[in-house]
Parts: sequence; C-alpha cells; structure tokens
Amino acid sequence: MNIRALFAAETGGYRTPLEPVAGDTVKVKFRTAKDDADAVWLHLYRRDSVNFINMTKIMSDDVFDYYQTEFSVANTRVHYHFVIKSNGEDFIYNILGITHNAIPEFDFKIMPGFKTPDWAKGAVIYQIFVDRFANGDESNDVVDNEYIYVDNKFVKKIEDWYEYPSSFDVCSFYGGDLKGVMDKLDYLKKLGVEVIYFNPLFVSPSNHKYDTQDYDYIDPHIGVIVKDALNPEKLQETNSESTRYIERVCAKENLEASNRLFIELVEEIHKRGMRVILDGVFNHCGSFNKWMDREGIYEGYEGYESGAYESRDSRYRDYFDFREDNWPCNKSYDGWWGHDTLPKLNYENSEELCEYILNVGRKWVSPPFNADGWRLDVAADLGHSEMFNHEFWQRFRSAVKEANPDAIILAEHYGDPHAWLLGNEWDTIMNYDAFMEPVTWFLTGMEKHSDKYIENLMGNADFFFESMYRNMSKFYIQSLLTSMNELSNHDHSRFLTRTNRTVGRTASLGPKAAEEGVDKAVLMEAVAIMVTWPGAPTIYYGDEAGLCGWTDPDNRRTYPWGREDYELVELHRYMVKLHKYNKVFRTGALKELYRDYNIISYGRLDEHAAAVVVINNNDEAKDVELPVWELGITGDAEIKRFMKTGRDGYNTGRLKYHVSGGVLKLELAPVSSMIFIYETDE
Repeated sequence: MNIRALFAAETGGYRTPLEPVAGDTVKVKFRTAKDDADAVWLHLYRRDSVNFINMTKIMSDDVFDYYQTEFSVANTRVHYHFVIKSNGEDFIYNILGITHNAIPEFDFKIMPGFKTPDWAKGAVIYQIFVDRFANGDESNDVVDNEYIYVDNKFVKKIEDWYEYPSSFDVCSFYGGDLKGVMDKLDYLKKLGVEVIYFNPLFVSPSNHKYDTQDYDYIDPHIGVIVKDALNPEKLQETNSESTRYIERVCAKENLEASNRLFIELVEEIHKRGMRVILDGVFNHCGSFNKWMDREGIYEGYEGYESGAYESRDSRYRDYFDFREDNWPCNKSYDGWWGHDTLPKLNYENSEELCEYILNVGRKWVSPPFNADGWRLDVAADLGHSEMFNHEFWQRFRSAVKEANPDAIILAEHYGDPHAWLLGNEWDTIMNYDAFMEPVTWFLTGMEKHSDKYIENLMGNADFFFESMYRNMSKFYIQSLLTSMNELSNHDHSRFLTRTNRTVGRTASLGPKAAEEGVDKAVLMEAVAIMVTWPGAPTIYYGDEAGLCGWTDPDNRRTYPWGREDYELVELHRYMVKLHKYNKVFRTGALKELYRDYNIISYGRLDEHAAAVVVINNNDEAKDVELPVWELGITGDAEIKRFMKTGRDGYNTGRLKYHVSGGVLKLELAPVSSMIFIYETDE
C-alpha cells in the first residue's frame, strides 16, 4: 500500500457542499494509488447509528484511483473516517492521516446547518490598536492630568509619536483616533486588507479600552469632541472633580458626534470593499462604567442614574456581585481576576443586563452602524458557570445573526474551542493553538510572550505538523477557514522581536533590546506560512512595517509613519496579493509534503490548482526533493515560483521550475521560503 498516495479532506473538492444543511446530500471523495486498494469503505457515525458504506471507484488517471460515495444529513452531527482494504490488511484514514485505531476525536466532521460568512473564509484581516495607529485629529487628544486612573496616576499625553511605551503604559495616550484611520484607508486598501479588526472603541478611561465605560458610544477621545471644558488650574484630587473629562465623556453632543464619525468611517471602509470587526468586552466592564460609577463621573450629570457603587438602590446593583452590604462606596464587588478596575458582570443575577448586552450585540451590526461582526474578549470567562456561558453565547449568536446574518462572531480563546464551535455559539476563534504557537515554536523556539525559549521545539518539524493537525481537528472546517491566523497581537510580543530568541520584557531589558538581533528573513518565512495556511491571515498593525516590541505594553508601539521598513511593507503587499487572488489558499485542501529538522513543506490543492510551500529555517543551504505528485502534479511538468524570500530579501515573478517524475528538486537558500503554484486547468 502506497500510504503517501492516500488522501481525503474536507475542502478542495474532496467533500461537497462545504457547509451542508439538513436534507442535503453530501459527496465524499477518497484517493488511493492506482490499482492499490481492494476496496475503500466509509465508516459513517450518526447520533444513533453507524453505517459502513462501500465507496465506488469513479475515475482513474496514470497515478491515482478516486473513490466516491454520498449520503444525506439530518440536523445532527456526523463524523466519519475511511477504511482502505489492501492485500488482506485494513488501513484507517482520518484527519491525522493513516492511524492504527479509529479515534472519534480525529474523524472528519460535519455539523449540518453551521455556516460561517463566506467573506470571512481566508479573509485578510488587519488589526488596529487605535491610540497607536494614526493621529488625525489633535483636538480630541487626552490632555495631561485630565483625570486619574490606575494607581491614582494622572493620565499623560505623549508628545513624541515615536517614544517607546513605558513599562506602566495604561495611562499614556499618543492620540491615535478614528480620523487617523480614515486618513489611512487608502494605504490599507493598497496593502490588500479585506477586514479591519479594531481593538475596543467604546468609551473607556484606558488607552487599550478593555475596561468599557459606556457600550452605547464611541469614545470621544478617538471620535469627536464638540463640547469641552477647561482643565481646572489646580490638579483635581478625585475624578468627580475632573470637569474636562466628565464633559467629554458624558455630553451627548460628543457621544452622538463620535457615533456619527464611526458611521462615516464604516461607510468609507465598505466603499473600499473592506469590512469591520468590533471588539466586544462583555465578561467585565470598567470601574468608570456608568452602571458602577466608582469614580463619580456620572453622579450629578443630567441624564444619568446613580451607579451601583454609590447606591444600594441603584437599578444597576444586580449587574454586579457585591459580597457585602456596605453602601455607599461599596468596594466589595467581584473584579475579574481580582482587578477592581474591571468589575465582572453578573449576568446570572440580572436578565436586564443580559438583554442590554444582547441589544449591544444587535445594535452595532445593524443600521446605521453596520459593523460586520464581533471579536469577543475572554469569551470563555463570561458568567460564573460553563453551562451559563454556553447559554449566553447561544442567545448572543441568535441576536447578532438575526440582526445581520452575514456578521462574524469570533472569540478570543486559549485551549480547546470545540464546545463553542458547534454551530450555535461562536463562528471561530483567534487561532493560537493551531497557528500562532506552532509557527512561533518552529521558527524561533520562543514562547509567544518572549517569556521562554525551548531549544528542542526550535526547528522541530514533527512537533509543528503534529500540533497543527491535532489542534486543527478541534475545528469544523467552516470555523478553521475563518480562524484568525496571526503572528502578533496586542497581548503578545511582536513576532519580529521573537526572532532574536531572547527571553525578556521591557521592564527587565528595556525597549531597545526588543529590536536587537532580530532576523527579518525569519519574519518573511512566517508571513509565507501565514498567507498560505488554512485560515484568515491577520496582520497586527505595524508588523508589515518592521515594528518590534516585547509583550504588553511594548507590543503597542505607534505605527512608524515615515520610518517604515518599506521592503517589508512591499513584501506584505505581494504576499497578500498572492493569497487573495489564488482561491486555493482560501479554501484549498492541505497536505503535508516534507519534514526535516528546520524544514517543512506542504501543499494546498483544489480542482483547479495546486500550491507548494517550502520553508528552510536552517542557517545553511539545503537540497530537497518534494513529492509534488501527492498534489496531483505527476510526471514531467512546469510549475511557477511566485515568491522567494531569504537573507537577501525577496523575489517575485513567475519563474518556471521543472518537475520530473512528480518530484520537484530544489536548492533551498538559508533561512528562506518559496511559494509555487501549478494551475491544473492550463
């Protein structure tokens, strides 16, 4: 039995339709080497039955036989694997490939009726941390000493756009805003961006805005301030005396003007063919929140009710879990992970709160705001029990999808997401386990915070493929194709910094060290994987311009306008274009081709094309022979190289390489990547 010839997948024409609904007939295909199997069986598992279906050989070519069968689906989950009979032996084939035993966890899976938005499958996403992206309107900037936040520190306006974030950064503001984003939309369009994911935009006292103050309005500090007040001559001792801040965030004129600016921004984004994902922080709010009002921001301002911190009789009291009957100024509320600036919302005790947040979910994906979806912060933490958590997200999905059926629901999650990805809660997740971590370990040996270096994971191709496949098996295919595949984000060190293989943070080594010893060639390899692996490639603002940084807060440096690494910017443009205009990278099947120390190669394939990706992370050149016949590139053929990266930069162009006998022989340059495409329709 030629094991390497065996192949099946959930995309690429090997299963159709991609997202069946109850009543559909599903066609499944399996491939073997020519005349190599006595029979191929599909073992199909439904809720109450097991079926063993003899598959029919439907066609053959010079190298392969193709078997097919079909079955109908109801409204419950189906899973299956294949059994290949050859020379008196049985071989089991599942998501991991050939296995000795049937393991349901690694079966191919179908959840009828589970659909994720087509626009999100393989979409190119760009993440923007607004305060650090671009300052388009200086009149809305936070001013020095405007109010007090964490550890009773006054907030500070950073005048030098290029100044490194300090190790205590939460009270520092650089002035980035929505007008700045508006000014850069043409840059993003030229880069090839299809979706903008914004870190939180709602009213909040921090630069990161994961401590929501008002879910109904865009923060005027990144929006529009039309009604302002002067700072008092004397520094205020409490935020209840911070008249300028109070006016800015409470005045309806400012709030409504900021919402109008957001509407205009979304319209401009949509005009350019791009979409918008908002960040929803619903597990907790902030101590400044109008429901809690620990700071006395809203107390006495016309149009607002008393907060739960001050009054036992507040209508919002049940929104929080107070452990003591100790009003006014009740400090005994439950804070997320013990942080008193992040009161945990007590959904189980307030149906009114549940409905409020469900309405928030509906509101922002509906006219006139028209956002295209939500990213859910620490989504698995919401509520006080796993049962309630699932119940709430089922309600949230129904609310959002009723308002906008084409909206995406994407959750932040670490660990196994399967329980939330059954078609009735989240659409997909930020893909740490089946993308960011395996890529980072393989190329750098670093943990994603730059907190650890593990030598035996560096260049470990076995670990790369095995961790990828095992973690990908926890997804239904529609979730995998929409998963956010990122190299960096606001919670972890910048990928370029990880290439220096140095353990550290800004508080211990200083920010400059994050830029020392970095290796652009390794970043280029990572980008090649990002744009060719199943999922939605996601660029964290500034990564494309060579931005470095340790983990939070140093990863939130400002975009280096005027100081970009233009070689990297252009590389990203070419890579994104390659991804966007070759459907095989969006929905094609995945097949491993080759693995060795510091070398990986894999293919993507569908009915019309096959792509080959090869990475050499060694410091010396290597010769490899890639069995591209496994992708259907058999005999002698010409294949085109669309991208090559290495120590000397990158090279584009459709350079022809010869395939001989189904094998592509290559000399790989040190620390390099190559991407090839073979169009089967030619």
